Amino acid sequence: MTREEILSHVDHTLLKPEATWPQIQTLCDEAIANHTASVCINTCYVRQAVEYMAGRIPVCCVVGFPLGAMDTASKAFEAKTAIENGAAEVDMVINIGRLKNKEYDAVREDIRAVKQAVGDKVLKVIIETCLLTDEEKEEMCDIVCEAGADYIKTSTGFSTAGANFHDVELMVKGVHGRCKVKAAGGISTVEDMETFLALGADRLGTSRAVKILNGEQAKGY
Repeated sequence: MTREEILSHVDHTLLKPEATWPQIQTLCDEAIANHTASVCINTCYVRQAVEYMAGRIPVCCVVGFPLGAMDTASKAFEAKTAIENGAAEVDMVINIGRLKNKEYDAVREDIRAVKQAVGDKVLKVIIETCLLTDEEKEEMCDIVCEAGADYIKTSTGFSTAGANFHDVELMVKGVHGRCKVKAAGGISTVEDMETFLALGADRLGTSRAVKILNGEQAKGY
């Protein structure tokens, strides 16, 4: 794949709690210069980023991040506010504890409520694969699609591990084309990016892609 093809699938990401507006601005500049799919940021910067971008690159943000353990109404309100502030895409975290307890209807309704808040904008659902069994990952493929989300996403990048090839392959098979797959967390080489895309991932969440593909050393999500 060409550099440009890979970057067109990248959500250029900065989610560190200490991120400042000048750092977000730099992220936006890099996204514009490299034609990434979006910038992915925390909700406090959405309005500023949308105004700064002026329609050049979509702004994506995270909701219920990184734990997913807040109540559904809070997630839906956060998502609705983000959309009102101009976000084009929302990445939410599932309620992992309820999944572990096999409360599948509650997990589905949690996602559905956020999708209703997002409306026709893109919703990606982070299932935090490193904390799940393969059976739970397969269950989530069905739940995410049934709830009307647009993507199922591997990881927050803030837990015990990020994306791996096995999980992406499992998720691509599990969704059967009903939604798309995003790999995120720990993606650190060009080979990783190419492999995830070859396995069927449609998006890559990483802060490193731009620097790696420009031949620079990269650290981060």
